[in-house]
Amino acid sequence: MGFFDRNRKALAARGIDPARLPAGQYTTDRFPVLHVGDVPAFGDLSGWSLRIFGLVEREVTLSWADLQALPHVNETVDIHCVTKWSKFDTEWTGVRLADLLGMAGPLPGAAALMQHAEYGYSSNVPLADALRPESLLADGYDGRPLDPRHGYPARTFIPHLYLWKSVKWVRGLEVLAADAPGFWERNGYHMYGDPFLEQRFS
Repeated sequence: MGFFDRNRKALAARGIDPARLPAGQYTTDRFPVLHVGDVPAFGDLSGWSLRIFGLVEREVTLSWADLQALPHVNETVDIHCVTKWSKFDTEWTGVRLADLLGMAGPLPGAAALMQHAEYGYSSNVPLADALRPESLLADGYDGRPLDPRHGYPARTFIPHLYLWKSVKWVRGLEVLAADAPGFWERNGYHMYGDPFLEQRFS
Protein backbone atom coordinates (compact mmCIF):
# COMPACT_ATOMS: atom_id res chain seq x y z
CA MET A 1 0.00 0.00 0.00
CA GLY A 2 1.42 3.37 -1.05
CA PHE A 3 1.69 6.58 0.95
CA PHE A 4 -1.47 8.18 -0.43
CA ASP A 5 -3.54 5.03 0.16
CA ARG A 6 -2.24 4.79 3.75
CA ASN A 7 -3.19 8.43 4.29
CA ARG A 8 -6.75 7.80 3.11
CA LYS A 9 -7.01 4.66 5.24
CA ALA A 10 -5.88 6.65 8.27
CA LEU A 11 -8.60 9.24 7.61
CA ALA A 12 -11.27 6.54 7.49
CA ALA A 13 -9.96 5.07 10.75
CA ARG A 14 -10.44 8.50 12.37
CA GLY A 15 -14.03 8.69 11.11
CA ILE A 16 -13.21 11.29 8.43
CA ASP A 17 -14.71 10.78 4.98
CA PRO A 18 -11.78 10.17 2.59
CA ALA A 19 -13.89 11.73 -0.18
CA ARG A 20 -12.94 15.12 1.29
CA LEU A 21 -9.38 14.52 0.05
CA PRO A 22 -8.80 15.14 -3.67
CA ALA A 23 -6.87 12.58 -5.67
CA GLY A 24 -3.11 12.91 -5.37
CA GLN A 25 -3.30 14.78 -2.04
CA TYR A 26 -2.32 13.87 1.52
CA THR A 27 -3.53 15.43 4.75
CA THR A 28 -1.36 17.31 7.21
CA ASP A 29 -1.92 19.17 10.47
CA ARG A 30 0.88 21.57 9.55
CA PHE A 31 0.46 24.71 7.42
CA PRO A 32 3.44 24.62 5.03
CA VAL A 33 4.81 27.94 3.81
CA LEU A 34 5.20 28.41 0.05
CA HIS A 35 5.38 31.72 -1.80
CA VAL A 36 7.22 33.74 -4.42
CA GLY A 37 9.69 36.38 -3.25
CA ASP A 38 10.37 37.78 0.20
CA VAL A 39 7.84 38.17 3.00
CA PRO A 40 6.82 41.86 3.06
CA ALA A 41 7.41 43.69 6.34
CA PHE A 42 4.40 45.75 7.41
CA GLY A 43 4.53 47.97 10.47
CA ASP A 44 2.10 50.86 10.59
CA LEU A 45 -0.82 49.95 8.32
CA SER A 46 -1.91 53.57 7.85
CA GLY A 47 -0.33 53.46 4.38
CA TRP A 48 -1.89 50.15 3.35
CA SER A 49 -4.63 50.21 0.73
CA LEU A 50 -6.63 47.89 -1.49
CA ARG A 51 -7.60 49.09 -4.96
CA ILE A 52 -10.65 47.64 -6.79
CA PHE A 53 -10.61 48.67 -10.44
CA GLY A 54 -11.03 47.59 -14.05
CA LEU A 55 -14.41 46.85 -15.60
CA VAL A 56 -16.40 48.46 -12.78
CA GLU A 57 -18.87 51.31 -12.35
CA ARG A 58 -16.55 53.08 -9.91
CA GLU A 59 -13.00 52.51 -8.78
CA VAL A 60 -12.71 51.95 -5.03
CA THR A 61 -9.68 52.33 -2.78
CA LEU A 62 -9.98 51.06 0.78
CA SER A 63 -7.67 51.87 3.67
CA TRP A 64 -6.94 49.35 6.40
CA ALA A 65 -9.41 51.22 8.65
CA ASP A 66 -12.04 51.05 5.90
CA LEU A 67 -11.55 47.29 5.59
CA GLN A 68 -11.78 46.72 9.34
CA ALA A 69 -15.05 48.66 9.47
CA LEU A 70 -16.74 46.28 7.00
CA PRO A 71 -18.77 43.26 8.16
CA HIS A 72 -16.55 40.22 8.73
CA VAL A 73 -17.55 36.56 8.52
CA ASN A 74 -15.95 33.28 9.58
CA GLU A 75 -15.48 30.28 7.30
CA THR A 76 -14.30 26.79 8.28
CA VAL A 77 -13.15 24.90 5.19
CA ASP A 78 -10.62 22.41 3.84
CA ILE A 79 -7.68 23.79 1.84
CA HIS A 80 -5.61 22.09 -0.85
CA CYS A 81 -2.17 23.06 -2.14
CA VAL A 82 -0.98 22.15 -5.63
CA THR A 83 2.15 20.71 -3.97
CA LYS A 84 -0.14 17.88 -2.78
CA TRP A 85 -0.89 18.68 0.86
CA SER A 86 -4.39 19.30 2.21
CA LYS A 87 -5.43 20.65 5.59
CA PHE A 88 -8.93 20.06 6.92
CA ASP A 89 -11.22 22.35 8.93
CA THR A 90 -9.16 25.52 8.69
CA GLU A 91 -10.76 28.62 10.22
CA TRP A 92 -10.61 31.96 8.41
CA THR A 93 -12.01 35.43 9.07
CA GLY A 94 -12.51 38.17 6.53
CA VAL A 95 -14.77 40.25 4.31
CA ARG A 96 -16.62 38.51 1.51
CA LEU A 97 -15.07 39.32 -1.87
CA ALA A 98 -18.63 39.64 -3.18
CA ASP A 99 -19.22 42.54 -0.78
CA LEU A 100 -16.00 44.28 -1.79
CA LEU A 101 -16.60 43.85 -5.51
CA GLY A 102 -20.18 44.98 -5.03
CA MET A 103 -18.87 48.32 -3.76
CA ALA A 104 -17.22 48.85 -7.16
CA GLY A 105 -20.07 47.40 -9.23
CA PRO A 106 -18.78 45.04 -11.92
CA LEU A 107 -20.13 46.14 -15.29
CA PRO A 108 -21.98 43.91 -17.77
CA GLY A 109 -19.45 41.75 -19.53
CA ALA A 110 -17.23 41.35 -16.45
CA ALA A 111 -16.01 37.76 -16.47
CA ALA A 112 -12.76 37.39 -14.52
CA LEU A 113 -10.78 38.75 -11.60
CA MET A 114 -7.04 39.35 -11.56
CA GLN A 115 -5.64 39.51 -8.03
CA HIS A 116 -2.55 41.71 -7.68
CA ALA A 117 -0.12 41.41 -4.76
CA GLU A 118 3.18 42.78 -3.51
CA TYR A 119 6.24 42.35 -5.78
CA GLY A 120 4.09 42.12 -8.92
CA TYR A 121 2.60 38.70 -8.14
CA SER A 122 -0.82 37.97 -9.61
CA SER A 123 -3.34 35.17 -10.07
CA ASN A 124 -6.59 34.90 -12.00
CA VAL A 125 -9.99 33.40 -11.22
CA PRO A 126 -13.36 33.54 -12.96
CA LEU A 127 -15.45 36.32 -11.43
CA ALA A 128 -18.16 33.81 -10.49
CA ASP A 129 -15.68 31.98 -8.26
CA ALA A 130 -14.66 35.18 -6.48
CA LEU A 131 -18.34 35.93 -5.84
CA ARG A 132 -19.02 32.64 -4.04
CA PRO A 133 -20.01 33.24 -0.40
CA GLU A 134 -16.97 31.41 1.01
CA SER A 135 -14.52 33.53 -1.02
CA LEU A 136 -12.97 36.14 1.26
CA LEU A 137 -10.49 38.91 1.61
CA ALA A 138 -9.08 37.24 4.72
CA ASP A 139 -7.34 39.10 7.52
CA GLY A 140 -7.49 36.37 10.16
CA TYR A 141 -6.67 32.70 10.58
CA ASP A 142 -7.48 30.43 13.53
CA GLY A 143 -8.77 33.34 15.59
CA ARG A 144 -5.70 35.53 15.13
CA PRO A 145 -4.34 38.01 12.56
CA LEU A 146 -2.62 36.32 9.64
CA ASP A 147 0.97 35.26 10.11
CA PRO A 148 3.24 37.37 7.85
CA ARG A 149 4.29 34.19 6.03
CA HIS A 150 0.64 33.45 5.25
CA GLY A 151 -0.27 36.87 3.88
CA TYR A 152 -0.49 39.46 6.68
CA PRO A 153 -2.17 41.87 6.64
CA ALA A 154 -4.66 40.50 4.09
CA ARG A 155 -4.94 37.89 1.37
CA THR A 156 -7.65 36.61 -0.90
CA PHE A 157 -9.06 33.23 0.04
CA ILE A 158 -10.86 31.12 -2.57
CA PRO A 159 -10.89 27.73 -0.88
CA HIS A 160 -12.51 25.52 -3.52
CA LEU A 161 -9.48 26.04 -5.80
CA TYR A 162 -5.84 25.13 -5.25
CA LEU A 163 -4.32 27.49 -2.73
CA TRP A 164 -2.09 29.34 -5.22
CA LYS A 165 -5.33 30.97 -6.42
CA SER A 166 -5.61 32.62 -2.97
CA VAL A 167 -3.16 35.50 -3.14
CA LYS A 168 -1.04 36.54 -0.15
CA TRP A 169 -0.32 40.25 0.51
CA VAL A 170 -3.04 41.33 -1.92
CA ARG A 171 -3.17 45.01 -2.94
CA GLY A 172 -5.46 45.09 -5.97
CA LEU A 173 -8.55 43.41 -7.43
CA GLU A 174 -8.91 44.01 -11.17
CA VAL A 175 -12.18 43.09 -12.85
CA LEU A 176 -11.64 41.88 -16.43
CA ALA A 177 -13.80 41.19 -19.47
CA ALA A 178 -11.90 37.97 -20.20
CA ASP A 179 -9.72 35.56 -18.28
CA ALA A 180 -5.98 36.15 -18.44
CA PRO A 181 -3.04 34.28 -16.90
CA GLY A 182 -1.34 35.42 -13.71
CA PHE A 183 2.19 34.61 -12.52
CA TRP A 184 2.00 30.82 -12.14
CA GLU A 185 -0.45 30.45 -15.00
CA ARG A 186 2.12 32.05 -17.32
CA ASN A 187 4.60 29.49 -16.01
CA GLY A 188 2.63 26.37 -16.85
CA TYR A 189 0.02 26.10 -14.10
CA HIS A 190 -3.64 25.50 -14.89
CA MET A 191 -5.87 28.49 -15.63
CA TYR A 192 -8.57 27.26 -13.21
CA GLY A 193 -7.08 24.88 -10.63
CA ASP A 194 -9.84 22.58 -9.34
CA PRO A 195 -8.24 20.19 -6.80
CA PHE A 196 -10.87 17.51 -7.34
CA LEU A 197 -10.09 17.47 -11.07
CA GLU A 198 -6.33 17.59 -10.40
CA GLN A 199 -6.00 20.71 -12.55
CA ARG A 200 -2.41 21.35 -11.55
CA PHE A 201 -0.79 22.19 -14.86
CA SER A 202 -1.86 23.41 -18.28
